[in-house]
Formats: sequence, C-alpha cells, structure tokens
Amino acid sequence: MHDPIAFSLAVLAILGTPGPTNTLLAASGALVGWRRSLPLIGAEVAGYLIAIGCLHALLGPVLAASPAITTLLRVAIGAYLLYAAFELWTRREGLRGAPAGVPAGRVFITTLLNPKAIVFAFGVIPFSSANVVPYLLAFAAFVAVAGLSWIAVGRVAARAMASGQASRAIPRVSALVLTCFAGLIVASGG
Repeated sequence: MHDPIAFSLAVLAILGTPGPTNTLLAASGALVGWRRSLPLIGAEVAGYLIAIGCLHALLGPVLAASPAITTLLRVAIGAYLLYAAFELWTRREGLRGAPAGVPAGRVFITTLLNPKAIVFAFGVIPFSSANVVPYLLAFAAFVAVAGLSWIAVGRVAARAMASGQASRAIPRVSALVLTCFAGLIVASGG
C-alpha cells in the first residue's frame, strides 16, 4: 500500500480488531491499570517489527514454496496461544500485594506469533517502496496508539465490573478468548 491514507486506515483497522495481543493488553489494563501496563507497548511494537521483518525477509519465500511449513507454523502458534490461555486460566493471585499483570515477555512472544503480522508483512507495509522507513515509523506509532487503546478498554471493563471478582474473571475470560483464537488459527487455511 503506497497511499499513506489507505495504509493508515488499513493499519488502524487491523490493529483495532480483537486478537491475541489485544486480549493480553486489555487483561493487563484491567488487572493492573495504565502505568503498570505501559511497558507492554514496547514489547508489542518490538514483537510486530521483528515478526514483520523476519516474515518479509526470511519466511516469505519459504512459506510460498512449502504449504506444510505454513501448516506447522499455524499449529505452533495455536499451541503457544493455548499455553498462554492455560497460564491465564490457572493463575493464582497472592493474598497480599498488588495483582500480577501480564508479563512483557508474554506480549512480545504473542505479538511475534500474531497472524496479523503476516497481513502487515505481505499486504500492508510497502516494502517495495524505496521510502519504506516512514511507513515503518508510522506503523510503530499506530501500534502504540492501538495498544494504549486496548489497555484503556481493559481498564474501563474492570471499573465497570467494580468487584473483587474482576481479578479472577478477567484472566479467565481472556483465556477463553485466546483459546478461541488458537482454534481459529489452527483451523484456518486447511
């Protein structure tokens, strides 16, 4: 996409849709609030940029040549999301201290494996353009804005629930959503 307006709208639309990374960001916003969730934005930006770079430079030709590798990649991503869902479902908060949020490493790995990166790498970011750097910088800024928005969604949801059950319900709902995404990813493209 060489048109900056079409690029911006596509990036924002894709980042605005619910997904595994957004689920984790919203869960963190709900559990620990804005300040403690802010480091997750850097993890998300890094995850997307590394994934997109690797997909474009290394995996593009391999994935095009071997559908079996594409299937294995989908299964691996699904397995990781199931693991993340299990961790959220079985988390036990301590009786003392502040609730635990979502680790930045989890957001980084989930974003690195996020299927949206494939769309960005092969359909949205104009790598064929001689001037791709401004697009990548704009992409990083859009990721940060969208990530902050998902943290805010989680925070608002937690306040709406406004009960002691939120700290237990939100990770479980997030785990169910991640499980659904894992199933969709593995089942897609058969």
